[in-house]
This record gives sequence, structure tokens and C-alpha cells, in this order.
Amino acid sequence: MSPSADSALTTFYDGGCPLCSKEIAHYRRLDRAGRVRWVDITRDTHALAAVGLDQATAMRRLHVCDATGQLVQGVPAFVAIWRQLPGYRLLARVVTALRLTGVLDAAYRRFADWRFERRCRDGSCRISGG
Repeated sequence: MSPSADSALTTFYDGGCPLCSKEIAHYRRLDRAGRVRWVDITRDTHALAAVGLDQATAMRRLHVCDATGQLVQGVPAFVAIWRQLPGYRLLARVVTALRLTGVLDAAYRRFADWRFERRCRDGSCRISGG
């Protein structure tokens, strides 16, 4: 699957997570040019199947599919989004130039795992179709 012709990438996010939804809403407001297709994986599991992801895997971390069909997750996915958004392009360049992606991704993985486990333990996590 590749994003629609008028978007540079597709972002798969957990729309059932209040923190995730708030952050994505912020990014969507900045995306006036429509460069990103935003897919709430709690509502559209078919889009996940098209890129070979199951919902449980996708809910653990942010995933992005770029225009070439390459799927990235975690901080590299954030960097891909930031490259598309005014006000964040410089951040993407700094993180990349300073080679911070790996360190930030390690921290993000810990946070994302904690967030996912806590969300599911509280019964807020609804995974459809396994």
C-alpha cells in the first residue's frame, strides 16, 4: 500500500488513546497542505492489513508508510511526519543530523510499551480481529 496520490505518507495512530489523539490533532491542524493521510487504527483496520500490520502491533507504536511503500515505526515515523509539517521540519533535520533517532527511539519504545500495557490493563484497549 502506498499513500493516496495527494499525500506524502500515511500515518497509523491509536485514536483510542487520549494522548495520541491530542498529539495527532495538533499535527493535523498543521497539515493544511494535506501531505499526510491520517488513519485511526481503532476505526480502520483494513488499512493496516494492506501494509501487513495487525492492530495489536500497530497499537504499540506509531507507524508511517511513506510514498514508496516503506513502513517505519517509532521515532523514525515521527521524523517522517515532522518532515511534512511546517514548524517541525527543522526538528526533523536536527534529530537526524545529530543522530539522535536511535537514542530517542529507545526512550520512545519504553514509553510506548508502558502506555500500551497500561491502556490495555485499564480495559481501554480494544483490539478487533486479534
